[in-house]
Amino acid sequence: MSDEYEALKLENQLCFPLYAAARAMTRAYYPYLSKLNLTYTQYIAMMVLWEREQCSIKDLSEKLYLDTGTITPLLKSMEQKGFVRRRRSEKDERSVTVSLTDAGWALRDKALSVPAKLSECIIFQREDAEQLYTLLYRLLNEMTSKLEDCQ
Repeated sequence: MSDEYEALKLENQLCFPLYAAARAMTRAYYPYLSKLNLTYTQYIAMMVLWEREQCSIKDLSEKLYLDTGTITPLLKSMEQKGFVRRRRSEKDERSVTVSLTDAGWALRDKALSVPAKLSECIIFQREDAEQLYTLLYRLLNEMTSKLEDCQ
């Protein structure tokens, strides 16, 4: 292949190992989360709600870097499972607040072992994991702040 096409080689893409690692990480969560009747995306939404108790759909979308077209069906499914409830804000009818039900709170105790089980699957030393965490958040912050400039 000509040198002019080097930039198009899969092995030269930063995005590919990030994508593949994210998929592998999500697959690693599957056996633990399926026992809780959660998908990975539902799990991270629950983590935000366990921390904040309630928040607007807009705030949840921003925290999870998800658009409303993704978060709305996600929350609808979680509501059907009995984990969350959605209510229109009394202050602003355009805003919808998400809060946990008793079943959603009870799920927190069941999920408590998930992070420890996942850490057994990751072969990184603690320092490497901390460095990767820092680099990924730096990349995420840079990408989201410059995304508009790149379009």
